[in-house]
Amino acid sequence: MGGNEADISAVGRVLLLGCGRMGGAMLAGWLAGGLRPGQVQVIEPHPSDWLGARAAEGLALNPGALEQPDVAVLAVKPQMMAEAAPGLAAFGGGGTLMLSVAAGTPIARFEAMFGPGTPIIRAMPNTPAAIGRGISAYTGNAAATETHHATADILLRAVGKAVRLEGEHQMDAVTGLSGSGPAYVFHLIEAMAAAGEAQGLAPDLAMTLARETVCGAGALAGQDPAPAAVLRENVTSPGGTTAAGLAVLMEELPDLMRRTVAAAADRGRELARD
Repeated sequence: MGGNEADISAVGRVLLLGCGRMGGAMLAGWLAGGLRPGQVQVIEPHPSDWLGARAAEGLALNPGALEQPDVAVLAVKPQMMAEAAPGLAAFGGGGTLMLSVAAGTPIARFEAMFGPGTPIIRAMPNTPAAIGRGISAYTGNAAATETHHATADILLRAVGKAVRLEGEHQMDAVTGLSGSGPAYVFHLIEAMAAAGEAQGLAPDLAMTLARETVCGAGALAGQDPAPAAVLRENVTSPGGTTAAGLAVLMEELPDLMRRTVAAAADRGRELARD
């Protein structure tokens, strides 16, 4: 799904704690990329039919006794982490890499659960991971080696692209930008459609035009290596209709987006302190 060229089966045994939307997307990407069902244990109290079918293929679903994994991926909701993660306490201490994809849960909290000698990597994927087009950012604690980071990179690239951060201090900015970013784009579609309606278009037609415009522009931006500013200039004729629209948008959007990302990042910091 994510075009990962590394051998994902080489990551060893994987335990997935939580198989909801994000955990399920990651699992689907791993299996599509070559991870064998027999390498995976999943703890999920409400398994989907799809997950049940994977169990029939050899995946261990809610096993009575867990085998120590090489990697434990923590994908439950942040508010459920305090209840769910201690069940993996026996795997702390260094034999298992803990990879968290839970928003707003700092590395220090996992070190308190599993011990500071436990390799821990915190990652922030986003929802396009469900179609193999996610972007994940990650960073680790002092116990996480380059091998651990490489393992996390393999697992995250199975559902899109991945970037390594300088440190955890950048994670709240990532949360505000790419973690929450898909919702901003979806709202942009809503706003564009409403603007089209205001100009006399039927609601269904306005939504179709807005949705396909955003999807098409996003696909073009993903394939064309030119900077976004160049792509914008390429469709903007001096004195034309696009230039007239951009004159309004560029006066207000940069500050609005700065405040939007800052609000989301600030909320991430608040969650980390709770």
